[in-house]
Amino acid sequence: MGHHEGMRRVLLVAALCCVWPAGAAPQLAPQPPVVHVAAAGSLTGALTRIADAWHAATGTDVRLRFGPAGLLRREIEAGAAVDVYVSANFTHPEKLEREGRSTAPVIVTRNHLCATTLPGFDLNAANFVDRLLDPKVGIGTSTPGADPGGDYAWQMFDKVDALRPGAGAILRAKAQQMVGSKVAPSRAPAYVVADAFSSGKVHIFIGYCSRRSVLPGTRYVRVPVPAAIAPQVDYGMAVILHDGRAPVAAWRFALYLLSSRAQAIFAQYGFEPVAALK
Repeated sequence: MGHHEGMRRVLLVAALCCVWPAGAAPQLAPQPPVVHVAAAGSLTGALTRIADAWHAATGTDVRLRFGPAGLLRREIEAGAAVDVYVSANFTHPEKLEREGRSTAPVIVTRNHLCATTLPGFDLNAANFVDRLLDPKVGIGTSTPGADPGGDYAWQMFDKVDALRPGAGAILRAKAQQMVGSKVAPSRAPAYVVADAFSSGKVHIFIGYCSRRSVLPGTRYVRVPVPAAIAPQVDYGMAVILHDGRAPVAAWRFALYLLSSRAQAIFAQYGFEPVAALK
């Protein structure tokens, strides 16, 4: 582990353990029989594996709830039973911190933005923007505000606009917000996107490069968004406070997510680790 990497990991752990609202000293609540985790839907595969490994090592159950991070944040604000919250951005956990509902968020993993297409569709780094702007090409995204995946797509459009003034408005107008508007949609997002491709309504879907399974699928092709227009995708994790206290098991699970073992599982699903792997 390099000096800078090691220092970053120390700072992450220190921030998670020591930052409390209004400078209050940390208090540990009695350990609950289960840890309730609310997490971005893109983490479904990786976090399920991590939770299983945690349970095998500690005997503590982890109850997972996945969905659009913005909508999950609203559930927490409404009093949902959550101990650890993992968002695909920092906006939502930072709001909870400002409200005194959580610790300060730390980066638990990173992702990248990719364009998903059907095999044979002509898309590469050189023609990426031109293909997005092609009037004949349909674009699908998640829902901005409710789901960080949609927010990142809009950030990408803004970066395109900086290179080609006026292009951002064109892309926002043609983008179809297809998924991410409900925590429990009537149809799984994967089926909604598949139908859009099959019908020809969408030719490019802007989403994450990570996967929900270890092995990459063969049904679609993923093209990374070129660096010049790619937003930085940081996942923020926070421990939720209950009457100003955090359950012991919540702290332990949150710290486990930063361990080399958990980070290695994130990497298997296409995420970028934030801690050194053994």
